[in-house]
Amino acid sequence: MLLLLLLLLLQFILLLRLLLLLLLLLLLLLLLLLLLLLLLLLLLLLLLLLLLLLLLLQLLLLLQLLLLLLLLLLLLLLRLLLLLLLLLLLLLLLLLLLLLLLLLLLLHYYYYYYYYYYYCCYKY
Repeated sequence: MLLLLLLLLLQFILLLRLLLLLLLLLLLLLLLLLLLLLLLLLLLLLLLLLLLLLLLLQLLLLLQLLLLLLLLLLLLLLRLLLLLLLLLLLLLLLLLLLLLLLLLLLLHYYYYYYYYYYYCCYKY
């Protein structure tokens, strides 16, 4: 009986370690998401700067064409970054769901351990 209690306690400790690792992974993912958002903002600022340059230099057709090509390239890159951001958000949601499941499992083990200990040791 004591061995079973120790085993349950060990499982609880291992689940806590897994929970801490998942929290660390979640923090790293949030940091990556923040970095990606910063890059996205920088890209948007560059895009606005290119649009301003395009309006200022519209007399020169060749330069206008080059800026349009660069603008299209930046828009494509922005689209890819948005897709990556969406993917990271989905991964974050999945990680949060996994964290919730792990918390529920920890709660289950805690109540199971508590009731087992209560009915086992205080019944007599």
